[in-house]
Amino acid sequence: MLKPLGDRVVIEAISKDETTASGIVLPDTAKEKPQEGRVIAVGSGRVADNGERIALEVKEGDKVIFSKYAGTEVKVDNKELLVLRESDILAIIG
Repeated sequence: MLKPLGDRVVIEAISKDETTASGIVLPDTAKEKPQEGRVIAVGSGRVADNGERIALEVKEGDKVIFSKYAGTEVKVDNKELLVLRESDILAIIG
């Protein structure tokens, strides 16, 4: 498993089956990149200018929405994961 550093977060993207209004299922090449995912791991937090560590707002298990082209895609144990900064996370889904 990956352990992110600092203010970075590891996310597993949640892809939805995309179907047109007429019922045609779109292939992977025609789908848009997912912007929704589940937080798998979080770093230890950001370090402020005064040296104090600021904890992250997200935690493992949170379902989040993130910027469309943010982060770095990695493959670990045949899972597609995304490593990004907490600032690239736009919202936590309630």
